[in-house]
Amino acid sequence: MTQERPQFSVCIPAYNRAQLLPPLLDSIFAQNYKNFNVVICEDSSRERAQIAVIARAYAERYPDTVFYYDNKANLGYDANIRNLVEKANGEFCFFMGNDDLMCPGALATVADVLTRYENVGIVLRSYAWFDSDPENINQEIRYFTEERFFSAGPEAIKTCFRRSGVISGYVVHRETAVTAATDKFDGTLFYQMHLTANVLAVKNAAITPKVLILCRGSEPYEFGNSPAEQGKHTPGTITPLTRVTMIAGVLSIVKELRNTKGIDVVDDVMRDYANYFYPYVRDQLDLPLSEFIELYRSLGKMGFSRYPMFHLYCLGGYALGSRNCDSVTRSIRSLLGRSPQFGNIKQSGSF
Repeated sequence: MTQERPQFSVCIPAYNRAQLLPPLLDSIFAQNYKNFNVVICEDSSRERAQIAVIARAYAERYPDTVFYYDNKANLGYDANIRNLVEKANGEFCFFMGNDDLMCPGALATVADVLTRYENVGIVLRSYAWFDSDPENINQEIRYFTEERFFSAGPEAIKTCFRRSGVISGYVVHRETAVTAATDKFDGTLFYQMHLTANVLAVKNAAITPKVLILCRGSEPYEFGNSPAEQGKHTPGTITPLTRVTMIAGVLSIVKELRNTKGIDVVDDVMRDYANYFYPYVRDQLDLPLSEFIELYRSLGKMGFSRYPMFHLYCLGGYALGSRNCDSVTRSIRSLLGRSPQFGNIKQSGSF
């Protein structure tokens, strides 16, 4: 990739879901902001041939803008995110899940944010969920109703850390992400959160309340095929072991930050997770009671048992069921115009 550096490399980790790649690419090329390229890294999936045909067709249609790579072996989610950062040449990497859609004006919104704040390492966005029809939105996830800015350091990290869990629309300063490269957290499925912790140790965070991404919620779970993921994740389903592995991975990232950089946000991050724990048990609420209690105990032993909200989400969620809980959370978000705010995560920030 030798062209002059664009502001954004839109980075797509491709793995199966070939039929959803054209709508994603169309949503990117429909943007009214054109200072970008697209980098696709296919991770040795069973639909590699179909993905290659689609990617190469778009590369012909948009010469010197679409760059396609097929990995020699299945790297897994985390290593492929790192691979995309390495392959990209934009000033910022703007990640997109391979089944999601970019909203009109998304790139222009982020570009505008970057003109108004200095030394930004992460831009955090709002997003929405849909199933099969992007016109039928299930709910919007908006952390703030107004734009926010956080200076580099602990406040920025603990505000943005958990909120970086969804990869679509994740915007990170590429060069700083390159310096943070490591395979230590491969298999956690949260490499971008490692980037958030390390990038925001030295760079600032900006947060926009605008919905920039539509996330598709109907596609099956695809993780568990790479060597780093085998034994931890099961393709097609999110098991209790998967949930324990993912939460343990999250905690390992902030503990490593404390050990290597002396930035201790472990308790703050744990409290933040506990205050918003429902999404991390939602897909486990149909377990038999004995299995759910075992999961509840395993999570509690990680340190979450110290936080009352953790118990409320786990036990209340199991008693009410996911359908009733989903209805309540949607109603609260709709009423507030944003996600509810609990705990000591700083909500003001400059703006």
